[in-house]
Amino acid sequence: MNAPQRILKIARWHVAFGLVFAVLGMVLGIYMASSHNHTQHVTHAHILLLGLVVSVLYGVVYRLWLPAASPMLSTVQTGLHQAGTVGIVAGLFLLYGGFASDTALGPVLGVSSICALLGAALILYQFLRAPAARPILAGGNERLESEPRF
Repeated sequence: MNAPQRILKIARWHVAFGLVFAVLGMVLGIYMASSHNHTQHVTHAHILLLGLVVSVLYGVVYRLWLPAASPMLSTVQTGLHQAGTVGIVAGLFLLYGGFASDTALGPVLGVSSICALLGAALILYQFLRAPAARPILAGGNERLESEPRF
C-alpha cells in the first residue's frame, strides 16, 4: 500500500472511531435522560467533543489537506489521539460514576490528556508543514494548483 492510500485509510479510521464515540455518547445521553441522573454529563461532553467531533475533524483534515502526509507521523498521531481519548473518557466515567477516586485517576487522566494534546500538536505540525493547496475535489484525487503558504 502506497503512502496516499495509507493516509486515506488513517482518515477513514478517524471517522470510524468518531462514529463509535457517537454511538457511545448517544447511549450515555439516553441513559442520563431516562434515569434523570446527569452526573456523567462531563463524560458525555468529552465523548462527543473529543471522541466524535475531533476524531471526524482529523479524518477530514487528512482526507482533504494532508493526502501526502507522513504515514508514520499520521499513525502515531492517530494512536495518541485515540488512546488519549479512550483514557480520558474511561477515567472520567470512573471518576464521575464514583468507581474510583480523583487521587487514583489523576495520573491516568493526566497521561491521557497529554496523549490527546500531543495528537493535536502532531496534526497541527503536519498541517503547517504541508504545502498549501486547495482540498481534493469530491469526484476524484486530482488537485487544483497550489496556493501560497499562509
